[in-house]
Amino acid sequence: MSDYGSVDQRDDVVTVKRPEGTSGIVLVCEHASNHFPPDLEFLGLPPDMRQGHAAWDPGALSVAEALSHLLDAPLVAGGVSRLVYDCNRPPESPSAMLETSEGRDIPGNLGLSYRARTDRVARYYLPFEAAVRETMDAAKARVLVTVHSFTPVFMGERRDVEIGILHDEDRRLADAMLARAAQHTTLHTQRNAPYAPQDGVMHTLRLHGLSRGIPNVMLELRNDLIGTAEAQAEMAGMLAGWITQALAGMEAEA
Repeated sequence: MSDYGSVDQRDDVVTVKRPEGTSGIVLVCEHASNHFPPDLEFLGLPPDMRQGHAAWDPGALSVAEALSHLLDAPLVAGGVSRLVYDCNRPPESPSAMLETSEGRDIPGNLGLSYRARTDRVARYYLPFEAAVRETMDAAKARVLVTVHSFTPVFMGERRDVEIGILHDEDRRLADAMLARAAQHTTLHTQRNAPYAPQDGVMHTLRLHGLSRGIPNVMLELRNDLIGTAEAQAEMAGMLAGWITQALAGMEAEA
C-alpha cells in the first residue's frame, strides 16, 4: 500500500485509449480535461478559470488522440483539471495543488490540510501514475511522448515560440525531432520552451521515461494553432511525421 493510502481506480480520473497499440510508443496527456469532481464544487472558481488554460491544456487531448491513431500508440489521458491535481507533478511538489494560478487564487486549494492533500493524491494522482506504468509495461514501451498546450500570451507577455520540444537529461529524441523540424516547417520551434527542466515540468518524463532508459520528449503546442479540429489534425500529422522520421534516423544510427 502507498503512503497515501489505497489507489481509487475511478473511470473519471484517467482514461487509456488504444491500449492495443503495437508501435512501442506510449502517449501521455496529463492536462487533458477541465473536469471538476462534483464534491469539490469547482474549487470555488468562476467559469472563466474553469474553462481557460489555468484548468487544462485546450486542444492537447485532440492532438494526442490523433497521434494515437497515426502512430498506433496507447494514450493515457488525465480525467480531472490540473487545478484539482496536476498529474505532471509529484505529490511533494507545492505546484501539484496550486493555491494561485496566473496571479489568481484557487479558493478550494487554499490552506489544504495534510489529510486533504493525501486524499487528492490517492484519488487522482496514484490511479493516473499506475495507468501510465501499467500501459507502458503492457505496450513494452520503447518511446514516451507527452502532449501539452500553452497560451500565446502569459502574464501579459507574448510568446513567440509556436512548438516546444522539451527534454530532461535524455535529449536523443528531442535532438532528432528538432532536426526534422528545421527541415520541414516554418513554425517557430524551440528546445525547452516555453518551459524547461528548471520549471518542474519533467515529472512524467523522469518517472516513466528516464527511469526506463527509453527516448522521451514533451511536446508543447501553442493553443492558438490547435483551436479547430482541422488544425488539430494537421498538427498531429506533422508531429507524427517528425516522430516517425526521428525514430527511424535514431535506429539507423544505432
